[in-house]
This record gives sequence, C-alpha cells and structure tokens, in this order.
Amino acid sequence: MKYQKKPAIVEALQWDGSSHRPMFDFLEGTHRSHMATDGINFYIDHSKVEGGLVIKTLEGEHLANIGDWIIKGVEGEFYPCKPAIFEKTYDPVSLQITHRIHSEANKQSTT
Repeated sequence: MKYQKKPAIVEALQWDGSSHRPMFDFLEGTHRSHMATDGINFYIDHSKVEGGLVIKTLEGEHLANIGDWIIKGVEGEFYPCKPAIFEKTYDPVSLQITHRIHSEANKQSTT
C-alpha cells in the first residue's frame, strides 16, 4: 500500500557549524542573554561530530552534521535532516500562505 505525506508547514534552520546564536534560539525557543553548551533539545560535543551539534530527539540522540537542516516538527520535536532529503521533501513557504494556514487553524480551534 502507498501513502502520501500530509502537507504540514515546519520550521527549519540549516546548521553551518558557526551560526550558534540563531541555532541556540531556534532549538530553545527563546533568546537568552548567554548561550549554554546544552539545553532541553540539544548539546554540543565536538568529539562526536564536526560542528558538535547533537539533537535530542524523541528517538534518542541524533548527530547533526554541518549542512544538515534542523527541523521543528508538528509536535514541537526537533530532528536533523540531510540536505538532499530536505530539498526533495520541503519547499519554502511564503508569508502569505503561512498567515492563511495559521488563520484557518485558529478558526478551527475556536469552533
């Protein structure tokens, strides 16, 4: 039997090994005055992977290689995705479409 993936808008940020502040804020969902080497959703360990980013996923720890996309899933979970898979699976979403989808979701939750 074949299945088609349901359309869902996700947030994602590509790890380049040096954009520490944007990645920290993305993974922790907040902007703190100082960054830590670990958090609820990640930790840094350069002995495990180049760039040092280890994502804490629902299935355990996943190494994020430089160039991987870090995706925030529909349940708020994070996971790394290889660039080739990301390119085949996701397209950029315009702000207009994002606003429309959020408006429709809000209408459904109030009915």
